[in-house]
Amino acid sequence: MKLSAALACLALSVPAAAVANDTAAVLSTGGLEFVIDPDIKMVSEDLYISAEEIRVSYVFRNEGEADRSVLVAFPMPDIVPDYWSPVAFPQGPDDNPFEFETTFNGEPVETTLYQYAYAFGVDRTGYLEGRNLPLMPISTQAQDAVDALDEAAIAEMLHLGLVGTDEFDAGEGMQTKYWPMWTWRATYTWDATFPAGEEVTVEHRYKPSVGGTVGVSFLSEPYDGYDPAAEYARKYCTDEAFLSAVRKTAKEGEPWSAPFAEQWISYILRTGANWNGPIERFRLTIDKGAPENLVSFCGEDVTKTGPTTFEMVKTDFWPDEDLDILILDRQEGYE
Repeated sequence: MKLSAALACLALSVPAAAVANDTAAVLSTGGLEFVIDPDIKMVSEDLYISAEEIRVSYVFRNEGEADRSVLVAFPMPDIVPDYWSPVAFPQGPDDNPFEFETTFNGEPVETTLYQYAYAFGVDRTGYLEGRNLPLMPISTQAQDAVDALDEAAIAEMLHLGLVGTDEFDAGEGMQTKYWPMWTWRATYTWDATFPAGEEVTVEHRYKPSVGGTVGVSFLSEPYDGYDPAAEYARKYCTDEAFLSAVRKTAKEGEPWSAPFAEQWISYILRTGANWNGPIERFRLTIDKGAPENLVSFCGEDVTKTGPTTFEMVKTDFWPDEDLDILILDRQEGYE
């Protein structure tokens, strides 16, 4: 999926770690695994994404000759700590941090949340649970728990890549701080019966985990082998028209003076391909929040449908890439 020329033009004309598609799943000794269901087809998906809320409505049809009882899974984007570029984290209760709600044919559904912790690609869930450490790394509870560890435990967790080191001088000589650095991975699951030959409606709503920066980072010159503009072009399809619109708001030679804060939102689309055939009708609505904000994401044939909304509609859609969205939130107080 690539950014359409239409969206690039719209970015000029209008003056934020997921967030995921339903898929069938099975639970095994290794945790949650996703499977392809041969009988159930996703007839339609209507997806709305903003920094405040994500809503998605599906219509499924069981094309088999028998009722199908399925464990449905809704994976969330990984939350990866970055204490130099803070990542927002869900604010809900421990057993439902995204405040996730589901209905099946209009009736509320009770979901189960499975949480995991990874470091260097290795599942360290049992390790953390055995030491009474929270699985959500970006939290006061996790930081307090790490601060309470003794030297031997810190040394072991440094070796496993579970904590990071920060050395600083706050006026009292050099100090060392250890940060939780494991990746949080989670999936909501629930059981559902899909009657043979019938269509059912599934709806979700929840609060996304929104990362971001204060100021604009992608106008900076390349440094240490990293090119911010190239990375944003790859991930968010920020083209020259979008970049020009941002540069016009910044002071000459001061890219950080652009009056925006970045918001990053990720949504897992590819699991929508785990059903029988393509999605017959897919509609994506992105809401940038305010008319003066800017937005960029990779899509095709995107149209502006309102002061803050952009829409992409597809038929027979195979989601082969996940979705990353960049919203530039206009800040008050800039000259």
